[in-house]
Amino acid sequence: MKLRLATRGSALARAQATDVARRLEQAGHEAELVIISTAGDRVTDRAFTDVGSFGVFVREIEAALLDGRADVAVHSYKDLPSKSPEGLVVAAVPERLDAADVLLVRPDAADDGELPLRAGARVGTSAARRKALLAAARPDLRIELLRGNVPTRVRALLDGKFDAIVLAAAGLARLDRASGTALVPAEVLRTRLDPRGFVPAPAQGAIAVQVRADAPEARAAVASLDDERTARALRAERALLGLAEAGCILPFGAWCDTSGGALTLYAVLGQESGAIARAVVRGTDPEAIAAAAWHELSSGVPA
Repeated sequence: MKLRLATRGSALARAQATDVARRLEQAGHEAELVIISTAGDRVTDRAFTDVGSFGVFVREIEAALLDGRADVAVHSYKDLPSKSPEGLVVAAVPERLDAADVLLVRPDAADDGELPLRAGARVGTSAARRKALLAAARPDLRIELLRGNVPTRVRALLDGKFDAIVLAAAGLARLDRASGTALVPAEVLRTRLDPRGFVPAPAQGAIAVQVRADAPEARAAVASLDDERTARALRAERALLGLAEAGCILPFGAWCDTSGGALTLYAVLGQESGAIARAVVRGTDPEAIAAAAWHELSSGVPA
């Protein structure tokens, strides 16, 4: 079966879609990429709060699926709103890479500590969640807007526009794997931020493979890509996302740890005061632990 895979045009999006295409080809299908420009790609000089609602990186791609220009869409799962548009379904979730965030620090701005940054360092990020967590941990930091694709953000760091930036570990890993070389020079200090404390965005590190609900052949073709363990963790994270109705503008994070067989859901929600409400819930049912976590978060009690 020949499948047209819709994706954004960034280096990371292409790497993700190329990996999905490779897997489909190994399963005996033909696959080609269809590059779609999204609102989030076109507007890079403003914060997400000024660009539009959650979904700025996916709406045009989903439209291409719905109008038949593509058979499959490949998304960074964290970019998807809690519900797909009518007529579309997420048919597969490949195994997830590391969900954590990574702090990249220029050597001349490094210091000791859990966040190894000198006092008053300039940190670039565009995510409300990262901004809230950084500010809560280190009120002295100057947190400034950083937009653009991953190579552009790394270049801004190397050019001295920021002392440090925060990126997703999975994105860096996928780009390094696709190019065969390290995007970040060895002299840049790299610190993995423990997802139990610096909680990632829901579904960070995961890929969503989306198809039309009325396209059974495409749905069957991508089904082999699905990873059950990843899908179970994301059910909890995405259920909590739905309860919070969170998007790019809300300081909200959720990460479900599946090690040991049971589920442990870590969640954070930024408060107007700047405090961070936290929840940690363990269980076996994804929806149940999401509901329990939301009950804790919505009480607004900071950790």
